[in-house]
Amino acid sequence: MPQSSRFRSARTIAVLAITQITSWGTSFDMLGVMGRIVAPDLGLPNEIVFGGLTIMMLVSAVVGPTTGRLLVKHGAAKVLACGSLLFALGLALLAAAHGPFVYFAAWLIIGIAGSFGLSAPAYTAVVEREGLDGKRAIAILMLFTGLSVTVFWPLLTYLTDLIGWRETFVVCAGVHLFICLPLHLFGLPPRVESAERAKADEIEPVQLTPEQKKRAFFYLAAVITISALVSYGLAPSLITILIQSGAAPALALQLGAARGAFGVSARVVDMTLGRRGNALITSLIGLSLMLCGFLIAATLAPATAALVTFMVLYGFGSGVVGVARALLPLTLFSAKDFGMQSARLTLPQNLATAASPVVFTAILDRLGGQYLLILSAVLILAALTFVLLLTRLVKSANATSAEAHSVTARSRISAR
Repeated sequence: MPQSSRFRSARTIAVLAITQITSWGTSFDMLGVMGRIVAPDLGLPNEIVFGGLTIMMLVSAVVGPTTGRLLVKHGAAKVLACGSLLFALGLALLAAAHGPFVYFAAWLIIGIAGSFGLSAPAYTAVVEREGLDGKRAIAILMLFTGLSVTVFWPLLTYLTDLIGWRETFVVCAGVHLFICLPLHLFGLPPRVESAERAKADEIEPVQLTPEQKKRAFFYLAAVITISALVSYGLAPSLITILIQSGAAPALALQLGAARGAFGVSARVVDMTLGRRGNALITSLIGLSLMLCGFLIAATLAPATAALVTFMVLYGFGSGVVGVARALLPLTLFSAKDFGMQSARLTLPQNLATAASPVVFTAILDRLGGQYLLILSAVLILAALTFVLLLTRLVKSANATSAEAHSVTARSRISAR
């Protein structure tokens, strides 16, 4: 890679790492430390306060298709900048909230901001600047955004103790307004505009017929939605599942904490592979690891070795699948279409993310951890099936395309 390209890539990653850590840390991750602090002052039960996250994800899901159209029309930098403005407005409203109406209105705005300012537009910004070679940059960016809790939970706790929760939200709004907004508008390197680049961005990795495109999008949406449903649904209940499976509370806590380290390790491996990686193969590997982990925990628990093996397989597998969810659209769509299709895919994914903790917790409370593990295994098996169908479709399309090129080449030779 030329030095100038390396610098552009590093600049893109640096800007988006700062803004994505901030955006996740002051939205989806925020209530982890702020929810129970805010609830008494607002006179609301904890579950109502945490319902703000459900509103955020539902709104983000509904706005996703609109975000895709805006990305195509205006580019990722302007959409991300609008996200920063909306995050600032939503956080300012949270600071001013004294009851449920303003509180939920704030989360509605933060939901729109999430659609404009979180993953899909950020990955689109990378692809706009690097084309289909942006896989490694996206993997590196995901490595950084995984640190949002590590950065913002201690920071929010410190600020709340120092100046109070309302003032902390005002500070967070100021960070979006005076740091993230300028970075999105002026910090990102400009897109490379040229006839060659425009032509390259229109080339589709797989030549699909209109009917095949519909099927491919359905398979892709199914894989992304099911994997998100399981990953986000299990996260709040993981320690309880381990305890019900026979782990001592101390061991369950240690294993639950280790999951994050396994996930980060998986992202490092995928980042190392860079452009050599294949998102379809990565998905198959990650989902297979998760499936094996669920089956081991469901059948061999309460043995400690089985629980440790489950956590290693599940943690590493979910980390691999998390990267694959971001990169799978690059397997099917051109760089030009990436933003639109990624934003469309956020609709079912965010709906699943919003519903999964409630659904999985209800199953855990009523049927127990073993049933939840078996259900998770069935869901992951379904996701694996859709990946295999998608792989078969891609292979078939590639074979058809190769045959067509061969026929064309023979015709040209005969004409000579």
